[in-house]
Amino acid sequence: MAVNVHIHKVYRSFTGGLEAVEVEGHTVGECLNSLVTHYPDIKRVLFATNGDLLKNIDLYVNRESAYPEELKKPVSHGDDIYIHLLLTGG
Repeated sequence: MAVNVHIHKVYRSFTGGLEAVEVEGHTVGECLNSLVTHYPDIKRVLFATNGDLLKNIDLYVNRESAYPEELKKPVSHGDDIYIHLLLTGG
């Protein structure tokens, strides 16, 4: 099933400048794994070495927060996943 992943502007260099990428999957995690399969370098800015989503990444499905358990959230054909970058520091 086709799902669109909308890439935050900061990370578009990993997708050749594409704002959105069509991927396959039944959960947010499967869709992000599909994204990584096509654009492997994006993995390091989305996932920790243990496979967890990085703390500065916020995910939305159809403009609604996917939190908690973002990677397990189910998606359907035609859904939109939005990758947002949270500002951190202090």
